[in-house]
Amino acid sequence: MLTKEYRICMPLTTEEYRVGQLYTISKHSHQESEKGEGVEVVKNEPHEDPVHGPGQFTEKRVHLSSKLPSWARAVTPRIFYITEKAWNYYPYTITEYTCSFLPKFSIYIETKYEDNCGDSENIFHSDKILGDHEVSFLDIAFDEIPERYYRSLEDPRFFSSAKTGRGPLREGWRQHTKPIMCSYKLVSVKFEVWGLQTRVEQFVHKVIRDILLIGHRQAFAWVDEWCGMTMEEVRRYERETQEATNELIGLVPPTISVSEVGQPTVTHSAPASAPSTPLSDEAPDFLAPPKTRPRKKSAPETLMLPALRERAGTE
Repeated sequence: MLTKEYRICMPLTTEEYRVGQLYTISKHSHQESEKGEGVEVVKNEPHEDPVHGPGQFTEKRVHLSSKLPSWARAVTPRIFYITEKAWNYYPYTITEYTCSFLPKFSIYIETKYEDNCGDSENIFHSDKILGDHEVSFLDIAFDEIPERYYRSLEDPRFFSSAKTGRGPLREGWRQHTKPIMCSYKLVSVKFEVWGLQTRVEQFVHKVIRDILLIGHRQAFAWVDEWCGMTMEEVRRYERETQEATNELIGLVPPTISVSEVGQPTVTHSAPASAPSTPLSDEAPDFLAPPKTRPRKKSAPETLMLPALRERAGTE
């Protein structure tokens, strides 16, 4: 198992980020979905934990098949999915990822959010970590992301929020920007296959790093869309996008509850999920890539559900 800690600062407060994160995950999941492919929401319901208190439990199935990079399609079944289970006790969250055909592969993520610039040490105090682990600071403005995912409108170096007046972000922004918060993520990747374990775990961490950067860049770049939303409003938006996404990928919408926490359910101990950005097309060194295949066009950059269009038209 390979464990790394990522720290991602944002020019937001933790309370602002709570809304922005839910909005970003919902919008991004919808954008990345299409007929038979995408993010299926299985459960989204209040949850009570004896240690962490009230929270929200979410279970999703990320149907990938054709969205996999070419090298992965060559070695995986035609149809499979990744299960994501998330327990959100904001500002503490836990997410688990497992694969439908690789029982020895899993990702476990603990997340804590604090109003600081990422200078809290030993924030997790976890006895599951043996010895030191690598700590990486991710800069949403100046760290590179794969070129195919770059969008100028989502570049924090150029984006300026009309509603909040924040941005663009300049060199050294973490030291002088107010407000500022940090997302601390302790990520453990496990792939128990002899001969491949180290290289696969390192590759998955590279993919996770890109996903975290892209998702947090979007959360800031979309701030004018979600700024001012209440938790009730963002939960309603979440419900509408979940239903639209399930319909888009050709699945029967499940019965889901997205009301705010207050009703205890079965107890578990367990972050809000990270956006399901497609995996990189770059094959790891230990796999030889087959012939390249044409990629599908990306999803539209904007999302406006019918209910939201009607509401916008009346404002």
